[in-house]
Amino acid sequence: MKKIGKFLSSMPFAIILLVLLAAACALSSTVSQGQTYEYYAAQYGERMAGLILALRLDDAFHSWWFIGLSTVLCINLFCCNLIRLPALMKRAEAFAKPDGMTTGITAEAAGDGDPHRLFAALHMPKAKEDGDGRIFAAGNKAGFWGAWICHLGILLLILGFALGQMTMKQYTVYALPGQTKEMGDSGLSVTVEDLRISRDENGAILQYTAMLTVSDSVKNTVESGRAAVNAPANLYGYKFFQNSIGWGADVRVLKNGEELQKEQLCVGEFFAVADKPELVICFPAFYPDYSAEIKTNDPAAEVKDPAYIYQVYYQGQILGMNALKAGEELTIDEYTVLFERPRNYTLLAVKRDSFTWLVLLGGLITLAGLVLAFWLQPSAVCAVREGSGWHVYGRCRKGGVLFRDEFLKAAAEAGFTPCENRTTAGGDT
Repeated sequence: MKKIGKFLSSMPFAIILLVLLAAACALSSTVSQGQTYEYYAAQYGERMAGLILALRLDDAFHSWWFIGLSTVLCINLFCCNLIRLPALMKRAEAFAKPDGMTTGITAEAAGDGDPHRLFAALHMPKAKEDGDGRIFAAGNKAGFWGAWICHLGILLLILGFALGQMTMKQYTVYALPGQTKEMGDSGLSVTVEDLRISRDENGAILQYTAMLTVSDSVKNTVESGRAAVNAPANLYGYKFFQNSIGWGADVRVLKNGEELQKEQLCVGEFFAVADKPELVICFPAFYPDYSAEIKTNDPAAEVKDPAYIYQVYYQGQILGMNALKAGEELTIDEYTVLFERPRNYTLLAVKRDSFTWLVLLGGLITLAGLVLAFWLQPSAVCAVREGSGWHVYGRCRKGGVLFRDEFLKAAAEAGFTPCENRTTAGGDT
């Protein structure tokens, strides 16, 4: 049981878990998330669709395997740090004492020099003298904690990411300027006040900016902001990302020459005629320049010769499909349909991750651990009285060769002579 427990709290097991988690997430990234069984069956076949749903690959970050692997990994990293803590504390405490200084020596010197001058040259903390006549100082002891703090930061990173993905709220909102759309089950509604497209002098797109107003009907409060590419708006704790744009238009329905209905449609939307719901008008595509040799529905293109593609359904059966140029009318019995005012709509990706702060904290702690591990090298210097002179020892846990050179140079300047035939110890990596 001890062997099993030791393995389950070891770094090799953590690496295995990380590889499994990364592989599973990479596999899930190849599967479109949140689709129906029919979609997966059409894409991959019925057997594979069943497997995708059984393994929850359609909702990877809320799946049992993601939650399970993340939980085990967090427990593993926590146990790794917890088990190593007592030994690390003892090692750091022992390093700061002169006892045992004659072992693990990196460099040494002897002579009638001034040990305090040596300590100062090596930028050591204030030296202490014990009852045995030894003068001792240890520096950069925080370096002992570098790896431990780094592992703690990684633990918080993984924990923050896992909790964030499991509790994240995500919505997609698209609307034409002036339209108001409900934001899923959040209880909020989003109004796109304006959509601004800035261009350079050559006509190239520089930025898309959506002016937004978000309202909470329950609290009767309103917040406003702007969402641009790479500059999301932060409203009601949600981040609104300017994701993309598309085409939309106004659609008017006249009955016997009198306006019956007016709708604002984005490409891909449809509506039922007000007094005849079995008659449905669809708006599948829009071409800003239908007269161009190569027709494109690029949402950033300039509107020159617009054409609206329509589809008409009656009682679920398609009646017709064609293109209407600007000013042309579609007549269906006593109804006349007009497409007008082509313009861009904005597509917003809305997210709220309550654990972003934990990921940020984990990242900062990991960076701090790396700085401590690689920048601060624990070192100690001890001076022992020998007759009328001193014997000085130095040791460094990491970077022994560099420390030895620095120690011997400082010792020579302080009036000491390096001891010959001393093998470098204390880890030269």
